[in-house]
Amino acid sequence: MAFDSPLAGEIWSSKYRFRPLDGAGDATVEATWDRVAAALAEAEPVKSRGRWRARFREALEGYRFLPAGRILAGAGTGRAVTLFNCFVMGTVPDDLDGIFQHLREAAVTMQQGGGVGMDFSTVRPSGAPVRGVGAEASGPLSFMDVWDSMCRTIMSAGQRRGAMMGCLRIDHPDIEAFIDAKRNAVRFRNFNLSVLVPDAFMTALDADADWPLVFGGEVRRTVRAADLWNRLMQATYDAAEPGVIFIDRVNAANNLAHCEVIAASNPCGEQMLPPYGACLLGSINLARLVSAPFESGAAMDEVELAALTRTAVRMLDNVIDISRFPLPAQEAEARAKRRLGLGVTGLADALIFCGARYGEDRAVALTEQWLGLIRREAYRASAELAAEKGAFPLYDPAMLERPNLASLDPETRELIARHGLRNGCLTSIAPTGTTSLLAGNVSSGIEPVFAFAYTRKVLQPDGSKREEAVEDYALALWKRLKGADAPLENAPGDAFVSAQTLTPEHHLRMQSAAQAQIDSSISKTINCPEDIAFDAFSDVYREGYRLGCKGLTTYRPNAITGSVLSVETPPASDAVSTGPVLTPRPARLEGATYKVRWPLDPHAVYVTINDSGDEDGGERRPMEIFVNSKNMAHYAWTVALTRMVSAVFRRGGDVSFVAEELKAVFDPGGGAWMEGRYTPSLPAAIGAVIERHMNLSAGDASFAPDAAPTPEPAPATAAAPAPSACPRCGTPGLVRKEGCDSCLDCGYSRCG
Repeated sequence: MAFDSPLAGEIWSSKYRFRPLDGAGDATVEATWDRVAAALAEAEPVKSRGRWRARFREALEGYRFLPAGRILAGAGTGRAVTLFNCFVMGTVPDDLDGIFQHLREAAVTMQQGGGVGMDFSTVRPSGAPVRGVGAEASGPLSFMDVWDSMCRTIMSAGQRRGAMMGCLRIDHPDIEAFIDAKRNAVRFRNFNLSVLVPDAFMTALDADADWPLVFGGEVRRTVRAADLWNRLMQATYDAAEPGVIFIDRVNAANNLAHCEVIAASNPCGEQMLPPYGACLLGSINLARLVSAPFESGAAMDEVELAALTRTAVRMLDNVIDISRFPLPAQEAEARAKRRLGLGVTGLADALIFCGARYGEDRAVALTEQWLGLIRREAYRASAELAAEKGAFPLYDPAMLERPNLASLDPETRELIARHGLRNGCLTSIAPTGTTSLLAGNVSSGIEPVFAFAYTRKVLQPDGSKREEAVEDYALALWKRLKGADAPLENAPGDAFVSAQTLTPEHHLRMQSAAQAQIDSSISKTINCPEDIAFDAFSDVYREGYRLGCKGLTTYRPNAITGSVLSVETPPASDAVSTGPVLTPRPARLEGATYKVRWPLDPHAVYVTINDSGDEDGGERRPMEIFVNSKNMAHYAWTVALTRMVSAVFRRGGDVSFVAEELKAVFDPGGGAWMEGRYTPSLPAAIGAVIERHMNLSAGDASFAPDAAPTPEPAPATAAAPAPSACPRCGTPGLVRKEGCDSCLDCGYSRCG
């Protein structure tokens, strides 16, 4: 079939198309569906394999069921990759050897395409004694820096950016430093952060009581719960992180509480998992299942939705049997519990088709109805699979009394009681950024539509750019059915509503309604206006807790992460079509020269960084860089480096990523120790110089290479920030949704 947009074709070609070196592979998206259907059918008995291959292929047709990207890209290719998206690593031990063993395991997992989550609460706090060596512990955040550096390295070696979730309990003695960590605009850039909040803390908060900070059973300090909560809320208000996971609620509602304890989530928060837990993902595209869209009789085809749900459960269950796993412990977990993450995408578009306004009563009711049907049919399909293939090894009949199963209808419960379940958990709602683009730019997950139309620049082979209009699937269908000039106000229910016009209450109502029908959790971002009052912002989290949410992530445009992408149409001009230009160099610049002694080189390297800035003491920023040495072996690459980095500096915007990327460069010949620290390469040493210079230029005289500064919380009235740039195409502005940064210009997506 033809793609609904050129962007969809580019997404398929760059991310999901199989193109081996011998030239064979996927010629069309239909060939991709054929490959995936055939691979998943291999888990079926030989005599029925052809029948199931046809059923699976039918489910994929028309983008009705969207397996997650790891499955689309890897199934049937023979590549040594995992088909699972979600992992939580093992419990991090509180000893050096164990910590670095777990670092290696995380690296192996990400190398094969998995996103990872870790709970660092088991690492002793900063300043705690390390018996036997007469030293003090550096604390969990220092080891998270090591994970962050590793993730950059794995990212630079592969096609898919690494993604990590770092968690810390709110009673850990280092929780305040963890809360403030993302205020540093260059620290933990490869992590999403979440604070694990138990019910006892929320009780203490309501009672305005004190809260103990504990490690190893010993109370290290006591703080006022309200003060700690306000610190968390202020950091999230200012920097969009950390998020919050209500960890006791997660464990209380877990189907598998009889055989596991959950302490962390995957990078986007939709899968709360035990140590070495693994889960795979797939989404039913609700936008493709509405009959008579925009008409008075518009409705979800519930017969088709039920049938598709049953087929999707079988497809995902088969993935467990054909997938590779990065670690044996992950394979053992996956096969013992057979967790699935079946979710939806296109919810907002489906609501528009039915004339239901996102966040209002009818939309909430339809969401509960549709997701309730999926929940019921998924459990029935899993019970029938258990009758055919056997229940998952750790199935316990007492599971029927767990909250998710106890609330099922009697017929479904009777079916489970008779056969057991094939899968320990069945549903979650994951981010579907690029797969939603592949499916014609349907709305992502359960998020509202971010922008109904925007303009994308496409680079041509000759270096020129052409502009291309990109539309949300619902808008494109409206124009096709009603005419290009049909006013959106004529749509039933005034349903064409975007994220820009919704209140946080609309988001909370939808997340709460969905969570009640979902086994695991939901990846969703509650977008808040930049001018929201701090007290109102803080209450979003307390209200989410009251409404039964398992976790919350918010996004408010801020001075650290920047603003979301503007969707206003810019005036036509040459500047729009040519993109950012380099700032002209003034005749005179001031700067500083740094001497770098690279231990593996007899000659010092001198790094000069010159700054721009007005003569009245205005903001200074790097404008150019020069690297000089007597060692001519460095000449070619240092000239290339200085020209490229100087061009980036002169382009403007947030250039802090330059230091971050250089510090991630590892020399295959080995690094060296400099001033008591391991430095992986000479370019990494230059990156450290750039980082130090930028901190000093910003007025942070306290900057030290081994301790990132922790500034005081910025006031809530901070000036409006400049938009942050896409790291792939440079377009100024990223969309923040479902815990991920997404570029509407080139399709780039990063969760973590």
